[in-house]
Amino acid sequence: MTGREQQILAILRDEPLIPQQELADRLGISRSAVAGHIMNLMQKGRILGKGYILARQQYVLLIGGANMDISGSSKQPLQDGDSTPGRIRCSPGGVARNIAENLARLGNDARLLTVVGEDLYGRTLLDACHKAGVDIRDCWTLPDEATSTYLSLHGPDGEMTVAINDMDILRRLGPERLADKLERLRNASTLVIDSNLPEASLQWIFAHRGECPVFADTVSVHKCRRLLPWLGQIHTLKPNRQEAEALSGLPLRTPDDADRVADWFHRQGLQQLVLSLGEQGICWSHADGSRGQLPAMAVSVANATGAGDALMAGIVHGYLQGWPLADSLPFAHACAALTLSSPATNHPSLSTTAVADWLARHA
Repeated sequence: MTGREQQILAILRDEPLIPQQELADRLGISRSAVAGHIMNLMQKGRILGKGYILARQQYVLLIGGANMDISGSSKQPLQDGDSTPGRIRCSPGGVARNIAENLARLGNDARLLTVVGEDLYGRTLLDACHKAGVDIRDCWTLPDEATSTYLSLHGPDGEMTVAINDMDILRRLGPERLADKLERLRNASTLVIDSNLPEASLQWIFAHRGECPVFADTVSVHKCRRLLPWLGQIHTLKPNRQEAEALSGLPLRTPDDADRVADWFHRQGLQQLVLSLGEQGICWSHADGSRGQLPAMAVSVANATGAGDALMAGIVHGYLQGWPLADSLPFAHACAALTLSSPATNHPSLSTTAVADWLARHA
């Protein structure tokens, strides 16, 4: 689906009887353009008939952080205790929010559960989600809280040197608030969470997820430990080297160590493990014993923030298509490569077509 088609579907889910002219006015396009998009959606099977009866579609529910990313980058080495000339950019971020945006751009029905403040950053985040095709009807706007903010500094190689996150608002995404969305959780085909969530919220989610497969992003060394009690209930986990070491207690210096680390995770009950090893590429394994490696990508890095979230989105997209992990990872790898080449946290032109083109060029 195109971005415009995703916008139209999001509106029709809430207002299935909306007149075409009102829909056109809301989107700022002509009525004839709306009619063309609706015809295309009917041909694709997303709309079944008059009254805009929508085809029942599996959706991904994403629960976790949404924050404004403020990144500073310099072509000169960063100097401690001094000011370094460079560029400062703001872009929508947050692990769960980033994965949701990427999934929507890849044509999936992505629905986000998060909290933002009633401020400029919060309005900007929700607007960016809506424009990308993410369903934000279940997000809360809290007037007495400030929207999460993530501040990072990047050196000449584009890699993050240091970062600070202010995500205190997520304590308000607790079990009492989540309980209001129990039916949304039960009807989801796939659940994606990040470890920005408070431990009580994680406990509630795993207690009520039913049979829904859970994909979890570890976020950071400090926060990933929150997932330890529920590793056996997670379908797919994507830690980096430091996070995998923190969880398993085992060293992970080279890809040769990956088998032992993977075996530890699978003994805890994990189905799929994807280890991000930076310049040493990716190691993956499945509980059935299959495993493999992908080399690091040769790409000019404009901004390293968000690449891991694009990788996770690609993995989830492959799962939704019924691909085995070995087939999903090259696709996911390409999603990350495209994101690395973009100054923004999320590549604004990510799509299945863009990924296919990238894979064809780098075959």
